[in-house]
Amino acid sequence: MSNNPPVTVTIPSVKRRLISMVYESLLAFAALFLPFLIFEVATGARHTPLIEHMRQALAFLVLGVYFIHQWSRQGQTLAMKTWRLKLVRPGHSHLSLQTAAVRYLLSWMWVLPALLVCLVFGLHKWQALGAVLAGILLWSLTAFFDKDRQFLHDKLTGTRLIQLPAPEKKKKVKN
Repeated sequence: MSNNPPVTVTIPSVKRRLISMVYESLLAFAALFLPFLIFEVATGARHTPLIEHMRQALAFLVLGVYFIHQWSRQGQTLAMKTWRLKLVRPGHSHLSLQTAAVRYLLSWMWVLPALLVCLVFGLHKWQALGAVLAGILLWSLTAFFDKDRQFLHDKLTGTRLIQLPAPEKKKKVKN
């Protein structure tokens, strides 16, 4: 019999996870900067349809490598560390590369349906941005259909985001 107290798992609020995603998007732009700079120099910054598709593929691959690596290695990206969130798979010590890759692919459901709507209806600029924001809002509502408030892509992969406890404050030493 163990004398360790039971571990309490705290589920982060949907609001906290969405705010973390905003920070995550800023870090994603930073991760894309160097690969895109090299790509733009190599292609002469042309804008042919083929090169536009290559840009999109580059973004998809670079972000995939970043997220899959971080999730399978530590269960956290830099933004998740900042917001004390961790991705876990109950009953496993860490996420496998396969689970992280499937979660990455499914996480595109935040924006993919909206991007398809933009393509089909020829939406551009503010209309396209509105469609993407509406898609994000709708996907975030999937958390309210789960008793633990997990998003649909986490439910489908068997993963979950948990809230890590705040670090203990250091005690001041009296002189």
